[in-house]
Amino acid sequence: MAAAVSSLLANIPNGELVGFSSLAEGADQLFAFSLLAAGGELNAVIPSTDYEASFQSSAVRRTYVSLLGLAAKKETLPFTGPSEDAYLAAGKRVVERSNLLVAVWDGAEAAGKGGTADVVAFARGRGVDVHILWPPGATRA
Repeated sequence: MAAAVSSLLANIPNGELVGFSSLAEGADQLFAFSLLAAGGELNAVIPSTDYEASFQSSAVRRTYVSLLGLAAKKETLPFTGPSEDAYLAAGKRVVERSNLLVAVWDGAEAAGKGGTADVVAFARGRGVDVHILWPPGATRA
């Protein structure tokens, strides 16, 4: 998946590579690393205060903290704690700031409010270009 994201980002001209991410476990963190490796600017959209506590794994939490430290800009949304409403608001904020949404998505409905399906639908509704990455044979973890 990292190669697919890196390949997509390589097609964006230098100086125009600015990405927004909530730095969630999985595809968000992979995107952030790929963006930085390509020389892009990372901007973090944090769903809530105490978002860091939502990470179950200490390794993933450390990765989040590291990426947050590398972000050029950070915006924390006004939610008092992690929630589906906060995740949906963060996804919408990412879309509002973007002219292209890169979604690692299998096309399935969201498991909860604020999932990839919700964010992709919001982006499409706003006319934002959506590029979906899902390699043949891939399965959800």
